[in-house]
Amino acid sequence: MQIKICGLSRDKDIDYVNEARPNYAGFVFASSPRQVSAVMAQYLRFRLADGIEPVGVFVNTPIKLIAELYKNGTISIAQLHGDEDDAYIKRLKEVTGAENLKAIPVIKAIKFDKGDEGRTIATNADFLLLDSGAGLGKTFNWDILKSIKINKPWFLAGGIDIKNVDKAMSLNPYGIDVSSGVETNGVKDQKKILELTVRIHNEQR
Repeated sequence: MQIKICGLSRDKDIDYVNEARPNYAGFVFASSPRQVSAVMAQYLRFRLADGIEPVGVFVNTPIKLIAELYKNGTISIAQLHGDEDDAYIKRLKEVTGAENLKAIPVIKAIKFDKGDEGRTIATNADFLLLDSGAGLGKTFNWDILKSIKINKPWFLAGGIDIKNVDKAMSLNPYGIDVSSGVETNGVKDQKKILELTVRIHNEQR
C-alpha cells in the first residue's frame, strides 16, 4: 500500500519524510496554511530522498504553471482538487507530454458526502483521491465505498491518523494520503509521521 504525506512546507518536514520513506510527498500550491511558492517547492523537492515522488496539489491552476513545475523537475505528479474536467486533464497531458517528455501522471480528487452511495466514478486521470473535501482534515462515511464503482487506482484521504489508519487500510485503497493527521498544532510532527508510516509498512509484511 502506497503512502503519501502531504502539505510539506519546511526543511524539517523534508527531514521527517526522508526518515519515514513514504512513497509520495505533497506540496500544496493552492491557497492553504500549507501553501508553498514555486521557488520554495523546488528547493524542498530537491532535498527529498531518492524514491519519494514529489506531488503538486492544485486547485483550478493554469495548465502552463503546472507544466513549468513538471518540466523543471519540481513535481512529477499533479493532484487536482478543483473543477478540472477530463478536457482539462487531456490538455494538461498534451502540454506536458511535448518535447519528448512523458505526460504528467494525474491524481483527481473527488469529494464524497451523503447521497453518494451507488456512485460510479470514471475519469481519464491516472488515479483518484477520495476525500471529504480539500484540506478539511475530516473523514467521510467510508461505508459509501462499498457501493461505488471506481475505474482507477485510488487514494483515501481526509482525517486519517494513527487511530483510524487500520480501518482505512482494511478498505484496500491503492494508497493512504495523510496531512493534518500527522501534525501537532498545525505543523508536521516527526513522531506522528514515523508512527503512521511504520504501522502501514508493518501491515504489508
